[in-house]
Amino acid sequence: MEKMRYEIFVSEEAEKDIIDIWSHIALNDCLENADYVLNGIEKVISSLETMPRRGHLPPELERISVFNYLEVHYKPYRIIYQICGTSINIYCVMDGRRDVQSVLCRRLLKIEY
Repeated sequence: MEKMRYEIFVSEEAEKDIIDIWSHIALNDCLENADYVLNGIEKVISSLETMPRRGHLPPELERISVFNYLEVHYKPYRIIYQICGTSINIYCVMDGRRDVQSVLCRRLLKIEY
């Protein structure tokens, strides 16, 4: 039996997040490490194509009763997404050491926190 495959869409904001992460590592460390992290993030995102429900609720959203987003990790990076039918929408890729709650509220809920 073949597994269902989901189509993955990466938002412009999430693409910018990924570019910013790569640029930061490339400037402050080295290109090899930037590429290594980029490949790791891309593998995690690609894995959602066949296993989207393996993520868990972001605790910052669960605390305010928002249950329609999930997250997976490529430590310390958090990948926030939503399952919509047979599509996966990636909304954020961010460093978990940042103020995640305000970013999530601003981007996903469109409120200032």
